[in-house]
Amino acid sequence: MKKTSMHRPFPRRSFLKQTAALVLAGVAPRVAVAQTPPASAPTPELIAAAEKEGKVVWYTSVDLPVAEKIARAFEVKHPAISVRVERNGSERLFQRLEQELGRGIHAGDLVNTSDGAHFVIWKRAARLQPYLPVEAAQFLPKAQIDADGLFMTWRASLSVIAYNTKLVKAEEAPKSFADLLDPKWKGKLVKGHPGYSGTIMTATFEIARDLGWSYFEKLAQQQVLQVQSSTDPPKKLLLGERAVMADGNEYNVFQMKEAGRPVEPVYASEGSPLIIGPNGIFKAAPHPNAARLFQAFSLGQEAQQLIIDVGGLRSVHSQTKEKAGRKPLDEIKSMKDDAAAVEKEGEAIKARYTKLFRV
Repeated sequence: MKKTSMHRPFPRRSFLKQTAALVLAGVAPRVAVAQTPPASAPTPELIAAAEKEGKVVWYTSVDLPVAEKIARAFEVKHPAISVRVERNGSERLFQRLEQELGRGIHAGDLVNTSDGAHFVIWKRAARLQPYLPVEAAQFLPKAQIDADGLFMTWRASLSVIAYNTKLVKAEEAPKSFADLLDPKWKGKLVKGHPGYSGTIMTATFEIARDLGWSYFEKLAQQQVLQVQSSTDPPKKLLLGERAVMADGNEYNVFQMKEAGRPVEPVYASEGSPLIIGPNGIFKAAPHPNAARLFQAFSLGQEAQQLIIDVGGLRSVHSQTKEKAGRKPLDEIKSMKDDAAAVEKEGEAIKARYTKLFRV
């Protein structure tokens, strides 16, 4: 399996069962009301055509080790097809794809980012093709499937506060975003950047909407260590370079904690930003049959359970089970995602944020 990681500079852009539709209703990035295409199951003909293509290219913003596990699991099931993973932060991935597609370069088959606004844009630009796997139709909440079947929720997660348990006592740890403004955390915080990470872009939008930009204006005075991806704050936390992360993805914290590392997530009393990560197939995918087969696999129970168990992610697939020891999502107060609003305000968010958090 060929895999690449594309880290570059970043100057810019139960609940999971019956309650999923209630909590996540309205957060899927829909653009137009239309009739959802009929659901399709992999047929022998599709598998044969995919094996003839022999390859699938998946652009994703999920942490590379998680993406590799999904790719490897697919290859075990379909050994005649190799998976190439192209990984980058959501905003950088979007920039790269817009450049490629604008020049008529069609290198990728599927795409997953943690910024639902990207799919709003790609749908409007007619860059995606409809394909609804039968398992997605059966087990994903309707709110998590695009009305035209162009994309659907592959993963869900939270942007959380967390701390290094060797550096911070549980009773002294922050419990809210407001707590991060305490002078005692000055020079001890790390956070991601919305110009690089879709998770942080979405989280920044939700926090600014719910708490106001005054929160970020005050946080910027705390000598925050500014990093790129949402995967970076947990890593800085683990290294002890900072005691507390102001934002970052929950799934890396889960992975570290369950491996016995000294990190602990905190679910802010104001609510933790909810992040929805769709997956879709490009209209001009060079390996369209392999792409459909991969989409069917990635949204099936096996892969969805895998992203929970080894990836630390949340799934909206109703047949999956949350891993023991993790706080159930329906017990966590979360902020509401709004991909359409992020699409409208994204550039303004990046510009305003960059002025506050200069690097």
